[in-house]
Amino acid sequence: QVQLVESGGGLVQPGGSLRLSCAASGFTFSRYGMSWYRQAPGKERELVAGISSSGGTTTYEDSVKGRFTISRDNAKKTLYLQMNSLKPEDTAVYFCRSTTGYWGQGTQVTVSS
Repeated sequence: QVQLVESGGGLVQPGGSLRLSCAASGFTFSRYGMSWYRQAPGKERELVAGISSSGGTTTYEDSVKGRFTISRDNAKKTLYLQMNSLKPEDTAVYFCRSTTGYWGQGTQVTVSS
């Protein structure tokens, strides 16, 4: 059974940092690209960042370039999203997704003073 479990969300002040994790099980994690998406209230889910199976290639949505870093540890079967210089507009539920189409349940990130 495929499972993707996100963690690391929370409430942070503008300018702060958070590190999200996505623990994978039930499939061969190292063979598949992974992505982070987010969905803000009243908005559609959007792609934030993606990473290839080896971790050698990454892509970012324009608004997070230079602030967010996607990475993975294939030995630990875990995907990460380091988020720095957070802004109120980054407030959303963050989801990880495998290229096989599986989604995690999401973790809430709230950026507010």
